[in-house]
Amino acid sequence: MSPGRVRLAMSLAEALGVLEHLQVVEPEPAVDELLSLVHDADYIEAVRRQETAPAYGIGTTDNPLVEGMHERASQVCTATVQAARSVWSGEVRAAANISGGLHHAMPSCTSGFCVYNDPAVGIRWLQRNGARRIAYIDLDAHHGDGVQEVFWDDPDVLTVSLHESPMHLFPGTGFATEVGGASARGSAVNVALPPGTGDAGWLRAFDAVVPAVVRAFGPDIVVSQHGCDTHRTDPLTDLELTVDGMLASYRMVHALAEELTEGRWVAVGGGGYSPLQGVARAWTHLLGVLSGHPVPTATEIPTSWREPFDDLAPATMGDGSDASFTPFAQGMDPESAVDQAIQATRRAVFPELGLDPDPY
Repeated sequence: MSPGRVRLAMSLAEALGVLEHLQVVEPEPAVDELLSLVHDADYIEAVRRQETAPAYGIGTTDNPLVEGMHERASQVCTATVQAARSVWSGEVRAAANISGGLHHAMPSCTSGFCVYNDPAVGIRWLQRNGARRIAYIDLDAHHGDGVQEVFWDDPDVLTVSLHESPMHLFPGTGFATEVGGASARGSAVNVALPPGTGDAGWLRAFDAVVPAVVRAFGPDIVVSQHGCDTHRTDPLTDLELTVDGMLASYRMVHALAEELTEGRWVAVGGGGYSPLQGVARAWTHLLGVLSGHPVPTATEIPTSWREPFDDLAPATMGDGSDASFTPFAQGMDPESAVDQAIQATRRAVFPELGLDPDPY
């Protein structure tokens, strides 16, 4: 989770001219009051003290003590709120904070490299400022458990997460049967995909579930998390997406925002531990889509950007995949683990939203 990941992505976006189509702004100073929209006061104080505190998950292997951890993590939240405010006020149609997406943090503890949950803070800020219904779409390889937990009983926030099955990957949650609290049934949607899922399966699952549930929900604004640890070179996960497939998913999120919310879209980053092959290219593509000027996957990466990394850096902005898929509506393969996961989600949550789980 080193800030170097973000610097790599921003430098590549700059080298390819993507930033020419965006307004890049400095994040505002951290505002502790924003953290209290989601996090407990005693937890915030424990983080501020910067001392080992097992009860709060501070000082563990995943969440070690880091100099300035409170200040840095709280400014990430401020930046996500800043992006949300710029969109909700009508100043811009879409905005991104790729340093954000820290979706595992819980109200009273750290989790999974995450100290404060900036997507949840941003969503709560939107609620406090007039947004009635907010759709959160999480495309990280890991389940967006922290955001789901915060809004579990809130029928006005839809949390949708596509991720590797919790049978195989942290945090062990995100089963299809998790559909929201008693007063918010259908507000949580989880697609738990098998290890080895690639572009065709991932995009088939997205297409089979996400548009239908988001349309049924009817959001005022879309907030999306774009962890790029789904990439096939990522060392911590078992998915097989290419940057071509990830770009296709970004286009699909953008299309939903355009269709349903007049383009109101807030995008944040997330996981991703293959900095050169995955993170830098994926988030450059995300910024390209968000700016309205997507980067073709055949685009050559400038030599000046690649040189410091010798042969480790990719040569182009794509991995050579055509990112095509067969829609689930054309027929289910009962022997396919991907299709079984899709159908499990549809059967668990579609009826709660007034949708027919059978596409045929």
